[in-house]
Amino acid sequence: MQHLVDAMNVSYRKPAGQVLCDVCSGLEQSGGDSDMPPATMYCIDCGQALCENCSRPHRKWKGGAHQVRPLGAGLEQELIQLRPSFCEKHKDKPVELYCHDCNENICVLCSITKHEQHRTAEIPEAAESFKRQIDSEDQQVWARVDIVRRMKGEKERKRKEFLSELDNVKREIQATGNKANELLKKQVALQLSEVDAKKSEDQKNADTVEDHYQLALVTMESFHAYSRELLDKGRPSDVTQAASELHKRATELLDSDVTSVQYHTPHVTFTPADVNQWNLIGKVSVATGNQSGTYVICCVYAQLYCALYIVSQYLSLRII
Repeated sequence: MQHLVDAMNVSYRKPAGQVLCDVCSGLEQSGGDSDMPPATMYCIDCGQALCENCSRPHRKWKGGAHQVRPLGAGLEQELIQLRPSFCEKHKDKPVELYCHDCNENICVLCSITKHEQHRTAEIPEAAESFKRQIDSEDQQVWARVDIVRRMKGEKERKRKEFLSELDNVKREIQATGNKANELLKKQVALQLSEVDAKKSEDQKNADTVEDHYQLALVTMESFHAYSRELLDKGRPSDVTQAASELHKRATELLDSDVTSVQYHTPHVTFTPADVNQWNLIGKVSVATGNQSGTYVICCVYAQLYCALYIVSQYLSLRII
């Protein structure tokens, strides 16, 4: 957090050439800000903007030269890199070592007290090793990113092809269904026409028998009416005169077997097929595994014609 605060403070300063020296501005000047030299350097250890003259002592301190950098656009990032980090347990001690066993940055005091037997390395050395590791792993991950992107594009392509195949299969199913409907309509019409033909044939037979019965009735009823008239109203001489002819006619009527002509209806039955047992359209097959998911119509027309043939046999009229 302190790194970010320092970097923000520097970034909000005025551009180089307009920033005043923090040391000089702290001294009393009679001429005001116009007589103060501009700051051109920045001491990271002290957190001060310095002019050229004030920055020289910071580079030559007896206890060790401070980190002095020129003011400019790259200073913010450099502050983040160079700002020392302090130990979490010893707040005033900067971290200088990395403990591989504990995976944490530690100060020298921690390395003596709690990490004496651990594998440690100087932070810059450990950082270089980790940088190589991170860079290698990052390149491997990035290579996977390219692979996944290609696979994603391949998935989209296959998905579009699959949807197109589904549309084609649906069109084939609908076309086959329409064809099956037409063939079934023809089969139904054929069976109905056969029923109508049998009905017409029977009508002719019934009309012939009707005519025979009607003629026989007219003849016999005429004989009966004449005989009754003769018996009820005829003179004896009339009876004797007609008796021979009437006997002959009666014999003819009795000898003619009117009942031999009979009307027989044909026995017509219909045996419906169990259409639920027949696949009249076809079959949708799905290829799985490493094969592309493709819906196909298998043996549609062969199954269709075979099924229709069997159905037509079951639909045939049984006429006895």
